[in-house]
Amino acid sequence: MRVDEFDFELPEERIALRPAEPRDAARMLVVRDTGLMDAAVLDLPSFLAAGDLMVFNDTRVIPAQLEGTRERDGQTASIGATLHMRAAPDRWKAFVRGAKKLRVGDRIRFGETGDACLAGALDATVADKAGGGEVTLAFDLAGPELDAAIALAGHIPLPPYIASKRADDERDRTDYQTVYAREDGAVAAPTAGLHFTDRLFDKLDEAGVNRAFVTLHVGAGTFLPVKAEDTDDHKMHAEIGHVSDATAALINDTRARGGRIVSVGTTSLRLLESAADENGTIQPFAGATDIFITPGYRFRAVDVLMTNFHLPRSTLMMLVSAFAGMEPMRAAYAHAIETGYRFYSYGDSSLLFRNDGDG
Repeated sequence: MRVDEFDFELPEERIALRPAEPRDAARMLVVRDTGLMDAAVLDLPSFLAAGDLMVFNDTRVIPAQLEGTRERDGQTASIGATLHMRAAPDRWKAFVRGAKKLRVGDRIRFGETGDACLAGALDATVADKAGGGEVTLAFDLAGPELDAAIALAGHIPLPPYIASKRADDERDRTDYQTVYAREDGAVAAPTAGLHFTDRLFDKLDEAGVNRAFVTLHVGAGTFLPVKAEDTDDHKMHAEIGHVSDATAALINDTRARGGRIVSVGTTSLRLLESAADENGTIQPFAGATDIFITPGYRFRAVDVLMTNFHLPRSTLMMLVSAFAGMEPMRAAYAHAIETGYRFYSYGDSSLLFRNDGDG
C-alpha cells in the first residue's frame, strides 16, 4: 500500500507535552464499526465485560539517551546515542546522531560530567556500523554495572515531537513510566498504559475484568518515520519480547471461555500476534519480533485495542487502520482533531474494537 494513504494534518497545538493529571483523567474515543463515542479513560470498565482479559506490557523505560565525545587524532566530535536494543551484557545497538563521524574501533566517552564517572568512565568502542545511523556499542562495563552507569549518565529519551519543544526533566522519569513497569529495557514507553492508576485498576477489578502481563522492550525504531513510498519497502526494527507459559495459558483459557482479549497498547498487540499460531492459540514466546501489521492482516489474538493517537505515515497508524478499518480510523482521527483530543505519547486514548469487515 502507498504510505501516503496514512497521512493527515495535525495542528501543533494538538500534541501533548505533558500527561493529563491525574493520569486516568484523559479522554478516550471509542471506535466501533457502528460509529464513534466520546468517553473518558475512567469509563473503560463500562465498555468491557466480566471475564475479559486485559494484557499489559510491563517493560520499564531506561534513561537511554546518552551524550558523549569521540576523540581521534587529537580531534573531538560530539556524539548523541539513543540505545534501542541490548545485544549482549556489554553491548547495545544505538541510533547515533553524528554516526557519519564514527568508524569501527573509535572510542566514545559518555557521561563524563555525570556521577557515572565516580564508578569509572562510561566508555564504549564502536563495534559495528549499519545503515540509518545504527551503531553497535561495546561498553567497558557490563551487566548490572553498565545498567547503573547508564541510569546515572543517561536521560529519558523523550519522543522527538516532545524533545524538540522542551528538554526532559525529573518529572519525566515518573510521567514516562507506567505504574506497573518492572522489566528494565525499553527506550520508549508503552504509552497506552500511562493512563492507568490504582483507582482505575480497582474499577476494573470490580467489573470482573482480569489482567495479565507480557514484556516487549520498546525500541527507538518506533519513532522512525516510514521513508518508503510503499509499505512493502519498509523494514521494521526488531524488539525483544517475552510471553510466559502462565500468561499464554491464561490468554488461551480466556478465549476458550468466551472472554475477549483486550490489548493495552500496540506493543502488547504486536507481541501477542507474534506469539499466536495459525489457530490463534498463544504460544510461550521469548526472542525478537519485527512483525509489521498493515491493512489486510488477519488478526489472530486480540479483540479490543486500547491505544493513544499515532503519528501520520507511521507503522502504528498502519496497525490501527488494519485493526479497526481504514475508513473508521480516518473518521476517528478527523473527529479527534476537530474536537480537541490530545495526541501522541502524553495524549488521550482510544478504544478500538476489531473490525474484520474493513481491513
